[in-house]
Amino acid sequence: MEGREMKNKRILNVSLRDNYYAIEVSLSNQYINEVEDIYFTLSHRYGDEEINLTVSSINYIESFTVFSLEFSFDMYQDLFLVCDIWDLNVFLRKEKEIKKARIKSNRDYLRFYAIVLPESEKIFYPYTTRKGNVSFRLNEYHLFGMLEEVYFKGEKLYFSGFFNYPPLLQTDEYRLLDVKMIVTNNLNESEIEFPLKEVKRPDLDEKYIGNENMDNTGFHGFFDVLNHVNFDQNEYFKFYLELSLEHNGIKKVIRSVRLRYSRLTNSVQSKVIRYHPYKLKIKYKPTKKSKYLSLKVSDYKFKREVINNIRTKWVKIRRSRFLLKLYKIAFAVLGKIPVRKNLIMFESFLGKQYSDSPRAIYEYLLEYYPNYKMYWSADRRHLSIFENKDVKYIRRFSIKWLFLMARSEYWVSNSRLPLWIPKPSHTSYLQTWHGTPLKRLAADMDEVHMPGTNAQKYKQNFLNAVNKWDYLVSPNAYSTEIFRRAFQFNGTMIESGYPRNDFLLNDNNEATISDLKEANNLPRDKKVILYAPTWRDNQFYEKGKYKFNLRMDIALMKEELGDEYIILLRLHYLVAENIDLSTYEGFAYDFSKHEDIRELYMVADLLITDYSSVFFDYANLKRPMLFYVYDIEDYRDNLRGFYFDLESKAPGPLVKTTEQIINEVKKIEQNGFEPSQTTEEFYKKFCYLEDGNASKRVVDKVF
Repeated sequence: MEGREMKNKRILNVSLRDNYYAIEVSLSNQYINEVEDIYFTLSHRYGDEEINLTVSSINYIESFTVFSLEFSFDMYQDLFLVCDIWDLNVFLRKEKEIKKARIKSNRDYLRFYAIVLPESEKIFYPYTTRKGNVSFRLNEYHLFGMLEEVYFKGEKLYFSGFFNYPPLLQTDEYRLLDVKMIVTNNLNESEIEFPLKEVKRPDLDEKYIGNENMDNTGFHGFFDVLNHVNFDQNEYFKFYLELSLEHNGIKKVIRSVRLRYSRLTNSVQSKVIRYHPYKLKIKYKPTKKSKYLSLKVSDYKFKREVINNIRTKWVKIRRSRFLLKLYKIAFAVLGKIPVRKNLIMFESFLGKQYSDSPRAIYEYLLEYYPNYKMYWSADRRHLSIFENKDVKYIRRFSIKWLFLMARSEYWVSNSRLPLWIPKPSHTSYLQTWHGTPLKRLAADMDEVHMPGTNAQKYKQNFLNAVNKWDYLVSPNAYSTEIFRRAFQFNGTMIESGYPRNDFLLNDNNEATISDLKEANNLPRDKKVILYAPTWRDNQFYEKGKYKFNLRMDIALMKEELGDEYIILLRLHYLVAENIDLSTYEGFAYDFSKHEDIRELYMVADLLITDYSSVFFDYANLKRPMLFYVYDIEDYRDNLRGFYFDLESKAPGPLVKTTEQIINEVKKIEQNGFEPSQTTEEFYKKFCYLEDGNASKRVVDKVF
């Protein structure tokens, strides 16, 4: 542990002997104070399997407790071969509450502690995730490379590092022939290759205990940048390592993923070079998350450099706590200025969309009450959505936005505004919310699995936000009862139906559907399946960015249904995935960023969802629905819990496999769609207020 900087929930050391991992983890004494029990596990990322790790010893160093953990790969080999990714977690138990947290990496090159499985040509190894956590995984044979030192000398970029190809080092089946560096650029992806000089590295044998022959894996070389620069355009260069090997008498070439740069800093290092008549700026650094070596070559202009430096510093200031406090004070002061009568600020999904019930109310007011002055709050990363609309918009958190929000007579939003925004006494806040509750909400939630919070903090923040709401829209009596209790809302409830659904009632015709298909480049001769799942609280990259594991076999769907159908994927706005559907071109389309889901409802002949409240809205079209609930037991019992008995009262079949989805679609194709008694009862309970006039009822009540 010497030389290691101890931090809370961070590994200090890893070692590997005879397929036995030893891991040292430091926990702050303040963090574990008064905890009754502490245990560590490897948890399967996509399942319920867990492996409890043995704590072999506990040491106390200053204000930290260091736990020495152990586990044998051989003992759990059968499990590791089936489940490929495992996350290292710590659990803290205090009374009835159990807190789970990920263990952070020390940013060492953990992948080098690899176990080779020659019979399956796979390796098992720990690694650092993009978020800096520790995980283990089973993978195909991989070449790992690391750059330790990168520097400019003259006009050349010099570098040194080392590599690990586990089957080369740990078996006798491979012989190393040659080591090369491969460099590509962003302009044409052409490859530049040059040889590397091998360097002896006896220090690596001592550092990466359990890996044999690491002393033969060092390399050194240089990249003559100016010989490969396109002087007319900016260029980005990526670096890869390539080994030539002999395996059973056959030559084999292995290439690494992008080379990582081990410097534990994100600071940019740059050099300005005069190359007549050009003046070039060459900048290199490790990328922010993955720590890949990134090299950029661009023309140098002093004025632009000054502007960029100022902009960079401003971004840091803008994200600082100081500016947040300043904004809060400014907001409170501006809120004392007399109100601007008839001024309304609209926001949908944190400024990311022009959609949902705020859009419906806005369009109704625009048509029937043009005397109102109306603006949309727009997230700076989504301004293009508003630029293409004939609407007035203000960049969220800009100075002008601050003035307008503080002086508005009305706010209209469908999601929570930041807690730091104080509501002026002259402002009426209309909260439309964004769905009929199926999953438990706010005060009704027993556990919270979202990042950056816990149950008590989440509920308190939610209720603090609710205290600012003057009006809350409810789609039916069922929702009113839940909203009152879960949100502890004491303001004016408007039980009107959802304004966003007026479009589904008033514009449900062939002309509208045909126009929407044409506008979105969808084939008119195919039926449309819309897949709109929700997010999972415990699957996330970071706060506000959730993962989604597509468990649907799109290839099989295309094979079985592609002649008659296409499928549109619409992921939840909190999900941060970009799913590659290029293989299924002409059948599967990613509409996750489509601004308003109501248009997708309209073109869809069938909806597939899970626990998303979209089915309450889609039901107004009286079209078939399927519920793809492959993880219903976990979601119902461990994550959220339901208000509504989905398993017995869902307005459509529940399915758990792609094959079952296909069978149900074919049944509908053969027999047509006739609402069941369960479906009719569902309409009567949840859709009885939806008559195309919800926007009018809300406007009459509030404005």
